[in-house]
Amino acid sequence: MSARSELASPAGASSGDRAYTPRRAARVLLVDPAGRVLLFEGFDPARPEHRYWFTPGGGLDPLESPAAGAARELAEETGLRLDPAELGEPVWSDATEFSFDGVWYRQEQDFFLFRVDSWLVDTTGFNDIERRSIADHSWWLPDELVASGDRFYPPELPALLTRLGLSTTAGQDEASC
Repeated sequence: MSARSELASPAGASSGDRAYTPRRAARVLLVDPAGRVLLFEGFDPARPEHRYWFTPGGGLDPLESPAAGAARELAEETGLRLDPAELGEPVWSDATEFSFDGVWYRQEQDFFLFRVDSWLVDTTGFNDIERRSIADHSWWLPDELVASGDRFYPPELPALLTRLGLSTTAGQDEASC
């Protein structure tokens, strides 16, 4: 199950007077047995009031495969170490444009789904920018995301989780991992 939303301009192009930095990324939908997805609460250092929730993952190193990058990012950001093959194929792909710390990016990203029985998140592997721009983490059900009124990325996340067959109400009374 894969879909890629296409952008009108090619990566590295400019849109109007804005030049974009092209970026490839891989992200992980880390899901517990209750159907909750792990998200980090972050903010743009150039706009600290711009807060949002997002999945573990990030930019790929040159020549790094999406699965290898997703596994590396997951280890750095959560402490969970996986062989990239354990992630399988991406369950979704998209392209997005955003500003972060004063730089505009056009990012093509692949999302992998990985289910855990439970996981105690270990953020000691955060790099400097992650330590400066990530405030918290939490496990969310899709309907909780929608009801929260909080900003989250990608905006399609609740629909994507539902499409992947993840429960939107199971386990609401369970304690967070």
